[in-house]
Amino acid sequence: MDLSKYHQPYANITDSKIGVLVIHGLTSTTSSMLGLAQKFAEAGFNVELPKLSGHGTKWQDLNKVSYLDWINDLEIGLEKLKKRAEKIFVCGLSLGGGLSLYLAGKHPELSGLILINNACVFTSPAFWFIPILKRITASTKAVGSDINEPNEKEIAYDRTPTAAVHEMLKMLKIMRSMLKDIKQPAIIFKSKQDHVIPIKSAIYTYNNLGGDDIELVWLEKSYHVAPMDYDKELISQKSIEFIRNHS
Repeated sequence: MDLSKYHQPYANITDSKIGVLVIHGLTSTTSSMLGLAQKFAEAGFNVELPKLSGHGTKWQDLNKVSYLDWINDLEIGLEKLKKRAEKIFVCGLSLGGGLSLYLAGKHPELSGLILINNACVFTSPAFWFIPILKRITASTKAVGSDINEPNEKEIAYDRTPTAAVHEMLKMLKIMRSMLKDIKQPAIIFKSKQDHVIPIKSAIYTYNNLGGDDIELVWLEKSYHVAPMDYDKELISQKSIEFIRNHS
């Protein structure tokens, strides 16, 4: 399958002073977050949904990038928003949630965080062996399209590149060291049935963020790719309310 047509950047340019940087997950494409990004656009916000390096081509390409490449992609998107918005929020799914926290740690001027099944900590011992595993095998089974809604399918790689997982883990280790200094308001959405990222990840984030304006919202009907699942309307509604309340 040609993934490139599903992995295109999206932007909405308005006169609003509010901007939202939207970030997709590991092995996925921008299409997984496009619906939510368009809801932000319909609400009148400036939006940037950039492509993360190594995605939307073939899975082998994802093993060739560093987490710093993803940060650079997001810094470019952030600079675009800063030219047309005064209040900027970051919204990320999975790896995108982890990257959102990393950005918040580097940019205290950001106005708020919307985290959806965000990567932070993993409980499976398999992750301890990733630095070794990446030398043995280039990929493992796919993690994409963990969706409860049978009529939805996430466009993502059919393998999970091991070197890319290691890059994510390196980024998350740095991010966790910054959590206590991240003071921005945050809303955390967590699916009770998530087959990719453990519940502990959301609880750890909630308990360790340095701010005092943090809300944890449990999703009852969705799996990991919640912006495409049964709770997508709830996520968009509460996210837009969160942005307006903190603008």
